[in-house]
Amino acid sequence: MDNLLCDELIQEIFQKLPSPSSSAVSLVSRRWLRLYRTSKSALSLRLYNLSVSSLSSLLSHYPFLSSLSILSADSSAMPAATPSAEILSEIRRFCTNLKALRFLAGPVSLSSLVSLSSACTHLASLSIYIYRPLNFQWVVNFPGLKSLSASVISGEGFEIELNSGDWEWESAEVGAELGIQSLCLSGLRAGDWGVGWLWRSCKNLRQLQLRGCETVGDGGSFSSFVECLPGLCEVELRTCRSIADGVLMKLAENCRNLTSLLVYDGGSREGLLQFLSRQQSNLENLDLRLPLDLDNEHLIAIATNLQGLSSLRLQSCCLVTGDGLKAIATALGSRLEELALINCDVVERESGLLATMGQNLKQLKSLDLSYNEMLLDKDFISIIISCNSIKELKLRGCKWLTGAAIFAMWKNCKDLETIDIVQCPKIHANSVEVYAMNFPKLRQLKVEDDKISDIVRNLASRRFVDIVV
Repeated sequence: MDNLLCDELIQEIFQKLPSPSSSAVSLVSRRWLRLYRTSKSALSLRLYNLSVSSLSSLLSHYPFLSSLSILSADSSAMPAATPSAEILSEIRRFCTNLKALRFLAGPVSLSSLVSLSSACTHLASLSIYIYRPLNFQWVVNFPGLKSLSASVISGEGFEIELNSGDWEWESAEVGAELGIQSLCLSGLRAGDWGVGWLWRSCKNLRQLQLRGCETVGDGGSFSSFVECLPGLCEVELRTCRSIADGVLMKLAENCRNLTSLLVYDGGSREGLLQFLSRQQSNLENLDLRLPLDLDNEHLIAIATNLQGLSSLRLQSCCLVTGDGLKAIATALGSRLEELALINCDVVERESGLLATMGQNLKQLKSLDLSYNEMLLDKDFISIIISCNSIKELKLRGCKWLTGAAIFAMWKNCKDLETIDIVQCPKIHANSVEVYAMNFPKLRQLKVEDDKISDIVRNLASRRFVDIVV
């Protein structure tokens, strides 16, 4: 049979196999190993004590890679610049068809990036660590780049970069608009210059992520930053307390196309309230994790001003009460399709709250009540009875829910496709077998391995249900 199948047909078969099976076929014969490698378009490597020569040999066997991810074995230990340069040299040599590169095995120098651009001319997505001081002018050498993620660190390359003669370009005019549509910057600190050029050049930006940033660059000035805002649709601010208020105000003033906003661990109550009150975009998705900065005033502002909201995710909202959540359900119930109340003690603190909310949330398709450890069956069942169109349900870490909750789901939620009941110790294996596996549309079940019997596994296999343990 092996002799009857041509190389192209075997490669096509390999591409359709799930990952665990794909790694096993390479052991059949040398021919299958060679064909398996040439059929691979994506590869992920975690470096331990791999020599450059070994990496060169490895990459030479994968001539058609379009996506490559290289990570350090120890993320806390940042390798030196020289190994990074040598690794990138091998990538330039063997991976000229790359469209996506995620290189997190160490910071890269400007010269390495410029050299990379000359070989990988099709690169559309790039994730890297870079040194201070910042210089983003190398981006113009990647004309096809659509997505850029850069984490800024200090290191030995500081003096080399500072004296390289490339620092004077910051005051120059932008030569051409960049094609970047998605941008993620991490670790910007006060005093970081060199970002203003990037803001002024990204006229086509649609997605922006700022992570652990103390500034938007250029001495804290927002003058260049606002130039990339008009076309933004999605914004994420993670642990950016010192700039969150300023960014939100600039979004409210300059961004009319914003549809998705995430703010985690940073900001102020007043700044967020002003943003919500002045919001003029058609915001559809809002995700907030602000334990000490979110209260009922914000929920009332959401209910009043964000009538187009279809997804609301709240995590660790310690200061809100049932009145704020009831206002949300009443105002947005006809449109809200996703609701997440993760580790929100008001769910446990106010009995009957979920029942009242459920009466207005008839369009809900996704409900996430994860890590509400004291959530009881009666409160959970009260919302499930009303919200019977749910397709995705996450109950991870709800330690007091029992098999009665699974029975209520089975009885009322016939459209359920995804269930997460990991870390729910009072939901036993018999409930999983009798009820959880008998939802007519179930496609994915997340549960501990010791709650899955051979009978359940066989049933899941026949019904094409993916069990994630």
